[in-house]
Amino acid sequence: MRPLEGITVVTLEHAIAAPFCTRQLADLGARVIKVERPGVGDFARAYDTRVNGLASHFVWTNRSKESLTLDVKHPEAEIILHKLLETADVLVQNLAPGAAERLGLSYDALKEHYPRLIVCDISGYGADGPYRDKKAYDLLIQSESGFLSITGTSDDPAKAGCSIADISAGMYAYSNILAALIQRGKTGQGCNIDVSMLESMVEWMGYPLYYAYDGAAPPPRAGASHATIYPYGPFPAGDGKTVMLGLQNEREWAVFCSKVLQQPQLATDARFATNSARSAARDELRAIIVDVFSTLSGEQVIARLDDAQIANAQLNDMHDVWQHPQLKARKRWVDVATPNGVVPALLPPGIPDSYSSRMDAVPALGQHTDAILKELGYNDKALAELREGRAI
Repeated sequence: MRPLEGITVVTLEHAIAAPFCTRQLADLGARVIKVERPGVGDFARAYDTRVNGLASHFVWTNRSKESLTLDVKHPEAEIILHKLLETADVLVQNLAPGAAERLGLSYDALKEHYPRLIVCDISGYGADGPYRDKKAYDLLIQSESGFLSITGTSDDPAKAGCSIADISAGMYAYSNILAALIQRGKTGQGCNIDVSMLESMVEWMGYPLYYAYDGAAPPPRAGASHATIYPYGPFPAGDGKTVMLGLQNEREWAVFCSKVLQQPQLATDARFATNSARSAARDELRAIIVDVFSTLSGEQVIARLDDAQIANAQLNDMHDVWQHPQLKARKRWVDVATPNGVVPALLPPGIPDSYSSRMDAVPALGQHTDAILKELGYNDKALAELREGRAI
């Protein structure tokens, strides 16, 4: 039995933050009913067509859910939503600022009728404050949180290659909902969870924030290198491959000089004797490392690093990750159905020995509308009338 079997989640969601949260609840066995706009659905369905004609973001964040199409502004929608909430445990929404309140779906509007309901609101900036009503997209939050200021090269800031602000908010929504379910088991009472994308990202910015504490200079943008530790980052090998490596302490520096560079005298060279000195003399030290690596293939560099027990990695692209030998060896890929055929999906991180993660299909738009509404007491005639009136 999965941990969240018997838990029902109703979600008015789009894009990434809320869908990523609720997909993880579904992974643990929760029934997730995704309310989508008739005809178009979650706009993330149209981001691209890279997965057999389906959108990559949508396939990633929406498996194991049921899709109910409903025009939330239709007069009948309020009745349907409240029928759903009568048996729901969790309501999740990341609608535009103020939309949930206008629909009567705020926690304050619901708590008297549904005292056990957990309401999770995900927004860019939170439920109050001067930024409350600002629209927020992933890149904008990366900027507001300071992430862009420390990411990229010395000349140009760069965004993260994935939706890191959405992901952080989705993770905090997910973990807070789990905590709220545990708390409700003790008190019998639901609660309101207010998740801000800005606050989620700023939490992840803890190290650079403290590094710049009390007016100190923040970490400089250092590309794929570490801003304050050196050598730590990408280095080219003679065959054109790039090898990532990282040193953490002086013992590793001495071993690196001896076994990898095969120049043991560098370990005590005053220019490089401490991390601070090495970081200040990056250009000079990089030239030495690149010169040595230029005579070796990427495979040979990694062999030397492994022999010296120096942390290293290959600079994989997406095709390399699909074929990663470690993921294959640990059997982390499973097949998941979609409206356009079966695709591989990564099992959720963490390997419990007491249950298997739920890995059900990615739903077609409105696939479960009739079944869900029939559960709520609507017959075929009523469904036809709702369709005629464009409520579903």
